[in-house]
Amino acid sequence: MAEKALIFSENEFGKIDGKVANGLVRHTDLYKIVGIIDSTKAGLDAGECLDGKKKGIPIFRSIDDALDNLGYIPKYFIYGLAPLAPFLDKGQRKIIIHAMEKGMDIINGLPEFFTDDKEFVQKARECNVKIFDFRKPPKRKNLHLFTGEIFKIKTPVIVVTGTDCAVGKMTTARYIVEALKDENINAVFIATGQVGLLQGAKYGMALDVLTSGFTTGEVEKAIVDAVNTEHPDIIIVEGQGGLSHPAFNSSSAIIKGSNPDAIIIQHPPKRKHRCDFPKIPMPKLGNEIKLNEVFSESKVIAITINDEDMTDTELKNTIAEYEDKYKLPVTNVLKYGCDKIIKKIYKVFPEIIK
Repeated sequence: MAEKALIFSENEFGKIDGKVANGLVRHTDLYKIVGIIDSTKAGLDAGECLDGKKKGIPIFRSIDDALDNLGYIPKYFIYGLAPLAPFLDKGQRKIIIHAMEKGMDIINGLPEFFTDDKEFVQKARECNVKIFDFRKPPKRKNLHLFTGEIFKIKTPVIVVTGTDCAVGKMTTARYIVEALKDENINAVFIATGQVGLLQGAKYGMALDVLTSGFTTGEVEKAIVDAVNTEHPDIIIVEGQGGLSHPAFNSSSAIIKGSNPDAIIIQHPPKRKHRCDFPKIPMPKLGNEIKLNEVFSESKVIAITINDEDMTDTELKNTIAEYEDKYKLPVTNVLKYGCDKIIKKIYKVFPEIIK
């Protein structure tokens, strides 16, 4: 059974930098989420706050508030923030130490590895708890270089990419996989970031902590392993960042490592600047579609919308506008489901229909 976990997401739950907590509230096979810590939303239900649907996951002011109300100590304390700056400040360090002193094992998704921190390691020993760094890569001898074996794969591969980081690519990819499974299609999800791994993805690795020489090889290896083990009808790969984003290069590795047969692109129409980069404007969707098609040598088959800062009317109008402009199916999977996407996938890959 999944072990109980408390997630720290102070001042960021439901926002861009709270994406780890957001993703785990929506889905995880590894943990039973019993509470969120965010004093700015204390007293609310996490699911209702995030997606307007109650999940029975309360939001608390602090660790002590959570433990007092829960009446027990969860096994895990998950650091649920994913800020641009990967290092903890003094206040956050005190919170991690306090969680250890309360007897909780620590789950860390930052590229700052707690198991390399002498103070944390010593405190974990004193408190008889464990630290798990989910993004800590294997030793170099256990990493994989690109081999070209991906070109032998006959199973259709779709990459869900985007115009920026933190636009919901992983969530959309997950929803598509679940929708395909509901259709009795054997679909496999490939994780490329910490949230997908924390949700329990069987295949993949956090690519942004790897040296560039291994990124395409690890994507290729995950897909090849999935094909050989699961014999899937189709594979859906989670994208990272955005292909044109100057701060991240994971997108190019994912595309080259997966050799996709199709692309689905996620876009936040109301976002004006790149996430965490207020001086860098968002790219135009049309330009990003062209860039992805040229770079991947495949076609964008659908557009999915992140509706941040949009009213329901704006979302509906934007969907209609984009469908007319780009002649592609457009949807928001959280609000409208994946029917349009599945219909398009069947049209492009009729061989997977059972």
